[in-house]
Amino acid sequence: MIQFLDFEAPVAELEGKIAELRAIAQADTKVSIADDVKSLEKKSGKILSDLYLNLTPWQKAQVARHQQRPHALDYISALITDFVALAGDRTFAEDEAVVGGLGRFNGQAVVVIGQEKGSDTEGRLKHNFGMAKPEGYRKAVRLMEMGDKFGLPVISFVDTSGAYPGVEAEERGQAEAIARSTDCCLSLGVPLVAVIIGEGGSGGAIAIATANTVLMMEHAIYSVISPEGAASILYRDPARNKDAAIALKITAQDLKKFGVIDEIIVEPLGGAHRKPIAVMDATREVLARVLASYSGLSAEVLRTQRREKFLGIGRAL
Repeated sequence: MIQFLDFEAPVAELEGKIAELRAIAQADTKVSIADDVKSLEKKSGKILSDLYLNLTPWQKAQVARHQQRPHALDYISALITDFVALAGDRTFAEDEAVVGGLGRFNGQAVVVIGQEKGSDTEGRLKHNFGMAKPEGYRKAVRLMEMGDKFGLPVISFVDTSGAYPGVEAEERGQAEAIARSTDCCLSLGVPLVAVIIGEGGSGGAIAIATANTVLMMEHAIYSVISPEGAASILYRDPARNKDAAIALKITAQDLKKFGVIDEIIVEPLGGAHRKPIAVMDATREVLARVLASYSGLSAEVLRTQRREKFLGIGRAL
């Protein structure tokens, strides 16, 4: 059952009425509800369409954080065959916030890395809500270096509110681990394609998203800080998160204009959580095309293209 967001209340109300009508018809088969249901469904669809055509940045943030939105493991399960998960950073521990391993995308051997938030309470606690500690980024480096060594393209699925801010993470070198992961992205001699599937939060995201091509789901967000964090710092008022969301330019549409991302993957009406199969099909198509465009390019060309891409962001002409 779809969980409705606050701004989707009019749609939720209509969907509730449709459910009531269907329950009545199920209890009494003599009652004809077809016309009423069709009319309400049409009205609900129109309202939903109007809402999603005019989403504010803050509303997009809510959609990006929707609990039923497909997560990294969902994308890996749908898009990667023969997947073999690899664990540990070979230094300290296994970090469940970062998942990854080897597999095949459309028959091509690849390395896959993803930030996993978890889909239920148990999963969220297990994966620490997608907030990686230093060992998570060191695991990502290990996997990327493996891909580089064996000539395997790297695909990363980005979905985190940010790196874990706890004291123990800082004690183990959080900033250094993020910096080394970002540097590893830049030095790879194989194609690296990142897909921002939900939240792309700060250095926690860029650590695995410094890619040759950065793809972004239509209703995902990507920013240096969360709207709530920016509101607290800039306006000294956490309640002004809506203003901060506008100022930060966190939407895929804004980021495409600035050249921060390269392409937007269209989501079904109402967000990725409503039709996850359609989302996977669209992602597969775009990923296949992008990876094919890097076929045959030398390591030096790939490194140069990646470095120039990021050096060029925000550069005045």
